[in-house]
Amino acid sequence: MNFDVLLSNARETLLAERNEQGHWEGQLSSSALSTATAVCALEAFVAKASSLESSQRHRILDQIHQGRVWLIENQNADGGWGDTTQSHSNISTTLLVWGALNTSDSNLPGRLEAESKAEDWIKRAAGSLNPADIARAVRARYGKDQTFSVPILMALASRGRLGNSEPQSWRLVPQLPFELAACPRSWFAAMKLPVVSYALPALIAIGLVRHRKAPSRNPIARMVRSVATKRCLKVLESIQPQSGGFLEAIPLTSFVAIAMIGAGEVAHPTVSKGVAFLNQTFRSDGSWAIDTHLATWVSTLSINALSQSQQVDEEFYKTEYSLIRWICDQQYREVHPFTNAAPGGWSWTPLSGGVPDADDTPGAMLALKVFYQQASEDAKRQTEISRQALAGAKWLMDLQNRDGGIPTFCRGWGTLPFDRSNPDITAHAIRAWLAWHELAESRLQVRLQGAIERAMHFLKDRQRHDGAWVPLWFGNQYVQEEENLTYGTSRVLLAWNEARKWDWLKHNASLQIDRRISLAARWLAGAQQSDGSWTGSDRGSLHKDFADSDPSQLGSIEETALAIESLAALYQDGIDVELRDVLFRGVEWIARRTNEGTYFPPSPIGFYFAKLWYYEKHYPICYSVAALERVSRIMQANS
Repeated sequence: MNFDVLLSNARETLLAERNEQGHWEGQLSSSALSTATAVCALEAFVAKASSLESSQRHRILDQIHQGRVWLIENQNADGGWGDTTQSHSNISTTLLVWGALNTSDSNLPGRLEAESKAEDWIKRAAGSLNPADIARAVRARYGKDQTFSVPILMALASRGRLGNSEPQSWRLVPQLPFELAACPRSWFAAMKLPVVSYALPALIAIGLVRHRKAPSRNPIARMVRSVATKRCLKVLESIQPQSGGFLEAIPLTSFVAIAMIGAGEVAHPTVSKGVAFLNQTFRSDGSWAIDTHLATWVSTLSINALSQSQQVDEEFYKTEYSLIRWICDQQYREVHPFTNAAPGGWSWTPLSGGVPDADDTPGAMLALKVFYQQASEDAKRQTEISRQALAGAKWLMDLQNRDGGIPTFCRGWGTLPFDRSNPDITAHAIRAWLAWHELAESRLQVRLQGAIERAMHFLKDRQRHDGAWVPLWFGNQYVQEEENLTYGTSRVLLAWNEARKWDWLKHNASLQIDRRISLAARWLAGAQQSDGSWTGSDRGSLHKDFADSDPSQLGSIEETALAIESLAALYQDGIDVELRDVLFRGVEWIARRTNEGTYFPPSPIGFYFAKLWYYEKHYPICYSVAALERVSRIMQANS
């Protein structure tokens, strides 16, 4: 292995992925779940929208047909479907595809065979095709979080897969309290809604269709919901973005459209805008992804990965280059209508469906620090960059929960997992706060120190006895409970390593920084597989179906690179852990797997929207460059 060639190739591969505007747009995996929901939404629209022009009708019918062909062609060998073409079959996606295949289209090759195989899979997973058994299996997958279970059951009911008798079939769909959307937004956190904070559109639309298809037997509840409907529909319309795609997410937008059409609201503006969004996000191969793209996220990942290098193209850092302007322009400057979030944060995308969140905001802040350092001769530019970054720091502090941790979107929504404080995002916030701490005015520094200390205590309390941390936003399909301890531990380790450099944190005896780092580093090093790679955990935590698998079938570029980056940062800063051999075995695996930095096949480590998997084309490239740049610094220091 020639390390210099490996690093140069990886770096050039990443830089070559920039678009004409100078940023990275990325590419999300095609999704069977998204494709199935889009097909169902479009077919419902065509069936009910009587005023469609002939050309539009034909275009939508063609998309529906191509979507079904794609689904049939990408059925897993066991008869089910996973969320991506690399994912294991799961009950949610298989049921939704089964619903989408409920058609009389005689020109659809392979439909009957695909449907039969799917039904065999469903019988094995749910016990039978009995609607009650199906509903029970779906609810069991998600527990008390109804964010995804209720939309799935609603979609199945709308496709006749929960029986053809109304209202009995619709009574298997839990009634969401959509009438609460008529209340002031500030009340939502205290209401303990059965869906996560960002699922308000689904709460309204699905609650409405359930109310109209199978009204409550309680006359007061029926009356309240009927009275609240007009107000709730206005709320739904007000939070739909210009693009028509709620959160730029195909499944969420599709579920809303299916429900609204089923509720008799096909003429409502949210339906036509949602359908237009689905038309625009349709891919030429017949599929849809889970989201339009993650351009802001992958751009900041790329900037922060390349920031470790001493040899990056100078054009990348020029203050007049469009990339810095593009990152700065993505900061929200007004209260967001969807989540009611204050100004100051960043989203994962520059598109109108994005909302500010606590993972993309630290990513942007760290990227701005790179540009701040490069603009040393431009005091005006530095002042502007600093102003925006510190506004992001304040936004994150205002989001911090009482437990010291950072949630994803909204403060105080602690009922369901996707709204709770979580280690991976909290660690990212800590790194961003520390990056800008010295540039804050004195009163803000005091406030930052308090926020950082509370966040560090949150991470200390969430560390497992073996040293690992469980993240929220990324998973691994080979691991028990689909957790990704490699992602969580590697991201938190970076934060603890940065904290160790500050005396006021290092000498805080209650944090036990050195002990926490040592425990985590030893867990992460010990999780390396025999071939030099990493998967989502150590072999003892793998799902029983994969515990005896060949390591070469489990390790991913993404997880291996994430582990290398964190361990290299510790080694570089002199942490007393025997890491040299671990690091270079990992680098050698990266070299082999990527054909010396020229080939980066992605893996489904993404985990989004309540157990919805994805992979991203740029993740393995970004993470590899970040890791290799860290190792390069070690090699330069030792040469």
